[in-house]
Amino acid sequence: MTGDQGKGNEQAGSRVKDSRQDRLKLALRENLKRRKSQARGREDAASSELPDAFLDDADGNGPKR
Repeated sequence: MTGDQGKGNEQAGSRVKDSRQDRLKLALRENLKRRKSQARGREDAASSELPDAFLDDADGNGPKR
């Protein structure tokens, strides 16, 4: 009869591990989404600055006309 109690604890421990893994998976997924969004924002900000960079020529004297 004491063996039955041990099995119940193992099953409960298994469920706790599963729920923890599920929470970690969800947290990692949300973190990845947030990081991708931040990277897109940085790309958008950088791309808005690119046309100004292309106006300067190599010697830094500004655009040639």
